[in-house]
Amino acid sequence: MLDRRSFMKLALAAQAAAALPAFAGTPAPSLRFGDPQPFSFDWLKAHAEALSKAPYAPSPRPDPATVAAIDYDAHGKLKYRHEYALYGDGHDAAFPITFQHVGYYFPKTVRMHALEQNAGGAVSREILYDPAYFTIAPDSPAARLAPEPSSLAGFWVMEPRDGKEDWKKAEPWVTFLGASYFRAKGELGQVGMSARGIALSPGGSGHEEFPDFVSFWFMPAPPASRTVTVYALLNSPSVSGAYKFDLHRTSGVVMDIELTLFFREAVERLGLAPLTSMFWYGEKAKPAGIDWRPEVHDSDGLSLATGQGERIWRPLNNPEHITISSFADEHPRGFGLLQRDRAFDHYQDGVGYEKRPSTWVEPRGTGWGKGTVQLVEIPTDDEINDNIVVYWNPEKRPEPGDRIDLAYRVHWLADEPYPTPLARCVATRFGRGGEPGTIRPYGVRKFTVEFLGGPLKELPSGVKPEVVVWASRGNVRSMVAEAVPDDVPGHWRAHFDLSVEGREPVELRLYLRANDKVLSETWLYQYHPFVTDARPLGY
Repeated sequence: MLDRRSFMKLALAAQAAAALPAFAGTPAPSLRFGDPQPFSFDWLKAHAEALSKAPYAPSPRPDPATVAAIDYDAHGKLKYRHEYALYGDGHDAAFPITFQHVGYYFPKTVRMHALEQNAGGAVSREILYDPAYFTIAPDSPAARLAPEPSSLAGFWVMEPRDGKEDWKKAEPWVTFLGASYFRAKGELGQVGMSARGIALSPGGSGHEEFPDFVSFWFMPAPPASRTVTVYALLNSPSVSGAYKFDLHRTSGVVMDIELTLFFREAVERLGLAPLTSMFWYGEKAKPAGIDWRPEVHDSDGLSLATGQGERIWRPLNNPEHITISSFADEHPRGFGLLQRDRAFDHYQDGVGYEKRPSTWVEPRGTGWGKGTVQLVEIPTDDEINDNIVVYWNPEKRPEPGDRIDLAYRVHWLADEPYPTPLARCVATRFGRGGEPGTIRPYGVRKFTVEFLGGPLKELPSGVKPEVVVWASRGNVRSMVAEAVPDDVPGHWRAHFDLSVEGREPVELRLYLRANDKVLSETWLYQYHPFVTDARPLGY
């Protein structure tokens, strides 16, 4: 599989885009198209259903040995030529689209189609691969690939032709590349974490299946529009599906997603609307000498807006072993992986971790019913791996022949789109328990949880919040709240000590209140007890 650092480098490589018109009655001479075919979302759903009733057959793919020779360096030299961009210069559509070549990390063919709306409905023509689309040197392994099957692996949606940036030089604002992965630029101009079309038993003890988007269809965006519509066909041994993406270029990116899934096999653990991110270490605890930077992560916590109206913040872990946490809910209002820490000094890295997007899933339609938001945390010893997955797991386990229809919105922004009016958790820290100047007791940890804003800014002088703490095991004591001495209104921190025996994880829950009024969102944390006072296993 592709590691996340290589994925990002490839996604941010020198931009390949430009333009001759797609077909408008007659195909543009520089792009090669197949024969016209009628198209509709209903047809795509029927096609996905028909696939699910037949034995799984993987899509054709270029010669695996040759594709495997297109390593990171060789792939980086395969630039898509500007003059071949779909909906580029000379076309009145708002957003050009460029394509990515297969390679070692993206070995599978993905079929691409251009759509045109006419009086009889939408018409589709496949974009046929031509090596002329790319800068392929004679000695490149890509030069040895046959024209069929196609060597297109993914696509980029470029900035608008009438925008402030030159679309031929700007980074793409949406990327679909590899399996069913996609990502987008946030408000701060950075990419980071990814989303997926679906997740099948992620992070479990058994085999994780990675379905593929095997075909895409592109509808040209009208000149004044800031929305690109893309349709996709998903297929894998267990499931097939039809997807519609309305991609909105806002201050960041907002995606409206509709999907219909058809199951040919039972699925042990289904992940809908999955998000994937990276958390190596943060401010909570950092093993000595592991790295020169204070923190390294794309996201620092999971935010939940439950169907009952509770707002929850769960800081992320890099555990010793794979951990799956489940948060039961009914008709959730939303969940997301957020990057709340925006201070450069907390990272000291030129790759812009402080600018990575926060990504929020907003359920739409008639509701998602009962299920759990599941958080998978996978050990990593470097930043190259996406080791965090979160998704909605419906209560009913899919069986062969089942169908699922779902609609949701994904926000790629600097913050969650509907922040709680309560004080929000902004940092989690822990260390040795006890008090300075005393003998620190073995097996006791002091936790410090910081909150900012909301009703804490309105507390009368002399009033201290009450710290409400619960632990699944062990003893909690020394609970106290104090204003952080930085003269920032509404900035408070809660302290408590936890004494616990054994190595089993401890579930913690904390919030602030005053006179029975809740002041903060709920902080949840899974604490993995240390082996010794000095060296943590998880951080």
